[in-house]
Amino acid sequence: MTWALRDSWTVTLRDLGHWRRQPWDLLIGLAFPILLLLMFGYLLGGAIEVPGGYIEFLFPGMLAVTMAFGLESTMTAVSQDVQRGVTDRFRSLPMSRAAVLLGRATADMLASVVGLAVLLVAGLAVGWRVHEGLGSALAGVGLLLLLRFAFLWVGIYLGLLFRGQGGVMAVQILVWPFVFLSNAFVPISTMPGWLQALSAWNPVTATVAATRDLFGNPTVAASGWAADNVVLLAVVWPVVLVAIFGTLAVRRWAHLGR
Repeated sequence: MTWALRDSWTVTLRDLGHWRRQPWDLLIGLAFPILLLLMFGYLLGGAIEVPGGYIEFLFPGMLAVTMAFGLESTMTAVSQDVQRGVTDRFRSLPMSRAAVLLGRATADMLASVVGLAVLLVAGLAVGWRVHEGLGSALAGVGLLLLLRFAFLWVGIYLGLLFRGQGGVMAVQILVWPFVFLSNAFVPISTMPGWLQALSAWNPVTATVAATRDLFGNPTVAASGWAADNVVLLAVVWPVVLVAIFGTLAVRRWAHLGR
């Protein structure tokens, strides 16, 4: 275990070193969610009316969407390592087999913590506030990071699965309709009936609704079992995703190159 943790930390430092040598990638990743927040909040927010103000309604959704978009960066990094032969070189070294996946996961989670902190500061700057106390706020942040951890393993598996740039681009495109099919930007009640059913069971929807409740931000009431158990689903969905895609990623890694 000590060997695996030491090797994992070495791989983590290697992945973090890319951001130090290429800071523009990190800066763009930090700035993009803030740009989306400003665009939706101030350009489109005037046309969307929700009780309590659109900024406070929107911001928890932007936090969850940012965690989901992290799938793209993880997948791209893993796919590039496979294409460039870096992964094969790691497999040939006398190092723990778990180190590469754990190192990537640790590096991306650290980057996500930084990105989430920056976005929280930006939210405070544009008028978002927490109304339910520090404990509830920390619980909300914990649910957001749990969602990021789940999508991280989705990204690792897809990065190992799709080696070509075409596959990466296809997944990047599909992430957008997936996150828009949620309550992040508009209330579910404004959607057609069949879309409401899909959106209600979206993992992003559960996390957004749960964090709105924990932060004390305005929400629009929805009906159904999923709407009544959003905190439970905000925990269960990420756990299920990690169990499925974490297992698939480990198996794919073990058979890579065969």
